[in-house]
Amino acid sequence: MFQLLYPLIHAIQPFLVPICLVCAWVLVLMLAANLWSAVADGVARSKRMHQIPCANCAFFTGDYRLKCPVRPRIALTEEAIDCSDYQDYHKIG
Repeated sequence: MFQLLYPLIHAIQPFLVPICLVCAWVLVLMLAANLWSAVADGVARSKRMHQIPCANCAFFTGDYRLKCPVRPRIALTEEAIDCSDYQDYHKIG
């Protein structure tokens, strides 16, 4: 049975090494691109989260049950980035 495949194997053999080499490098490049994309997304997300001003607000309680008595639904979320009730506790007092 394998004797029938013998001419086919010898005809393909010179092309197998370059094909495997290209496939291996394509996989490595895809992995690197995926890793780069994940890091870039993480950095962008981190920058966005650092814009949330709640921790420096005069109304922020720090209590997990009621983080903010003025706007409890948006406290510590991305919606709080442009909070109209934000007051810097450093400027008060």
